[in-house]
This record gives sequence, structure tokens and C-alpha cells, in this order.
Amino acid sequence: MAGNGASQAGSPRYPDLVIVGAGLFGLTVAQQAVEHTGARVHIIDVRGHIGGNAYSYFDEETGAEIHQYGAHLFHTSNKRVWEYVNRFTEFTDYVHRVYATHDGVVYPLPINLGTINQFFRAAYTPAEARAVIEEQAGELAGTDPQNLNDKGIQLIGRPLYEAFIKNYTGKQWQTDPSELPASIIKRLPVRFNYDNRYFKDTWEGLPRDGYTKWMERMIDDPRITVGLGVDFFDESQPYNKKALQAAGVPVVYTGPIDRYFDYELGDLKWRTVDFKEVRYDEGDHFGCPVMNFSDADVPYTRAIEFKNFNPERRDSQNPDRTVVWQEYSRFAERGDEPYYPINTDEDRKLYAQYEAKAKAEPKTVFGGRLGTYKYYDMHQVIDTALTAYETQVAPLLNK
Repeated sequence: MAGNGASQAGSPRYPDLVIVGAGLFGLTVAQQAVEHTGARVHIIDVRGHIGGNAYSYFDEETGAEIHQYGAHLFHTSNKRVWEYVNRFTEFTDYVHRVYATHDGVVYPLPINLGTINQFFRAAYTPAEARAVIEEQAGELAGTDPQNLNDKGIQLIGRPLYEAFIKNYTGKQWQTDPSELPASIIKRLPVRFNYDNRYFKDTWEGLPRDGYTKWMERMIDDPRITVGLGVDFFDESQPYNKKALQAAGVPVVYTGPIDRYFDYELGDLKWRTVDFKEVRYDEGDHFGCPVMNFSDADVPYTRAIEFKNFNPERRDSQNPDRTVVWQEYSRFAERGDEPYYPINTDEDRKLYAQYEAKAKAEPKTVFGGRLGTYKYYDMHQVIDTALTAYETQVAPLLNK
């Protein structure tokens, strides 16, 4: 494997690989590069911590593990990913279940036979419930609506749609659902049984020692170094884009792809999330980790009560105090944390242009949500990182 020494006197001796972004994609690639090639890897991140959006910390007052960028729940049916992550952490037996408050009543989600019977104050069998929902689709049954509002009615009937989806979606997108494309909800899961498990994956759980401990173990190797608070585009520090390109150092870039090219073709659009923290003088406020608020008169979409993700830690948590984060959704501007790609036809066309430019960067591998303008769950990020290492990074290191 060729090293990447600096060519000019006084400039730094560069490692074999520089990774921009200490999220799951970058950490996975770093771990794989060291394990398989013995490479020297340096990771930089503009934030002050590793882990990307999966970063968590422990709240001193309550003992709760706070997911700083919103609830992160690990689940997968991918055996390769499950075996890989279990090298670095054990998982609890947590099973995610969500509830929604509508009109002063709490219902289980996703919509299931329990939700349906509670909502209609009925005792429908699965067949009866199916017939009721088909009837409630009314004139939209069997059609192909182009806007989200009509598509929602077609899929689950008007009463359930208006109770649980319409206003929640309006708050999420800050747009009337009749003005949103139907593609946003290609399907709305309705279960005609009493299964209220949110995910259907083979494996599910939360890292027993917390997300940050998991990430730290991934890069616990002297050949991996980390620089935090370091901006890839700041030319006053040595690991900047221009200097690394001049030195011919392979780079894995997990930041926004439009930022890499200085937004020269325009900005890709994202949604972001703001959080408002509320603390209560009680041990448990909601009785569940996530409570959705389906009505328009509640300005936030959902509330997260972090203590309830980890009931196995009850003995180390404060029985008299709890912390809740209310979640507000809005369109992102430059400088905001980008969470969800908006992915309009216009955005996809713009990304395709940036993707073409990325392919002309022979020593840079683009990955992660921001680098590929895709929404990924954690297991998908890891899977794509393992594949990217094998198909794109390893060939650069073995030259």
C-alpha cells in the first residue's frame, strides 16, 4: 500500500486516507480500512463530537441518554450489518412502539386493528375492518390520486386519515397536504391485527452502553486519529480540500455534496428539526418513549421522553425528574442541520448533476445521507459504507 507523504518541506505528512465526517458511514469505512489494509486513517469533523446524528450523551439530572439529534432506533433485517454492529456493542431487547394523541385520546400506531376499534368504538374483525376502510375511501377508491391528501384518503379512508395523518403531515411539511405530492406517502401501513410493533425487522434494540460508546469502540485503534471542530473547507488547517487534492490523498467525504462543489449548481433542499426541552417533576410523563400529536392545535409533531428508551437503566435514573424534547419540523436553510432530503423532481435532477461531477473526482468517495442526498436509517448507512469500502475505498488504498 502506498503512503501519502507530503511533497513540500514543512507541510504535514498525510495519512493514507482522510475521512470527512465522523458519522456512521465515516467510522465504518475507517474501521474497515485499518482492519483490512493497516492503513493510517485521519477523521475530521466540523462538530465537536464523533457519531454524527447518532451521537448521544447522558443527562446528569435525570440519568437519561439524550439522542442529541432526535430519536435513533436501531433495527435491521440485514445479517451482515447485524453481525458487524455486534462486534462493537451489545443491544438491549427494546422494541419500538409509538402512540398518538388525537382529540384528547391516546391511540397505538401504526394504525392497527386496536387503533381502528378504539377509534370507531367497535369490535371489528380483520375482514370487517378492511371493508369499513375500503368504504370510507369513497369516490377515491380505485383511483390514482396525485396529491398527498387524496392519496391518504384512498389508502386508509377519510376518518383515519384526517385523525392521524392530515394535520401531522401538515406540521411536518409546513404545507397543506393537498399541495404535497402523493409520492411522499406511497403507502400507509394499516395492520388488520393487534400488532403495534413499529418496525418489522428481524433484529431491533438499543446499544446497551449508549450510542457514543459504540462509536468509540469502532475507532479504538492507534492507526485511527480524529480531529474535531475541523472544517474541510478551511484552508488555514492542513486537512482541507485543496491541500489534500494537491497531495493526492484519498478522501471519503460525507458532508453535503452541494457544499463540496461550493453550491455552484444551486442548493439541494432539506428539512430540519428544532427541539424544545421540557423538564417535569415526575419520574415518567408520557409512559412511552415517543408520543405523536396528530392535531393541528399542538404546534410540534411529537415528543420524545428519553428515559423510556432504557427501562433497564431505571436504577441509575432519577425517579423524580424526567426530560422531554418536543420536535418541530421546518424547511432548512444554509447553516441548519439537514435531516431529510425534500427530494422533489427538481432536487433529484440537481443531485444527478452533482453526482456526475462527483464521479469526476477520482480520489474522493462520496457517502452517507449528505454525500448522496438520500435518507438512510442507521443500518442502511452501515451497509452502504461496507459496500463503499469494498468497491471504492479499498482499490484506492491498494494502488
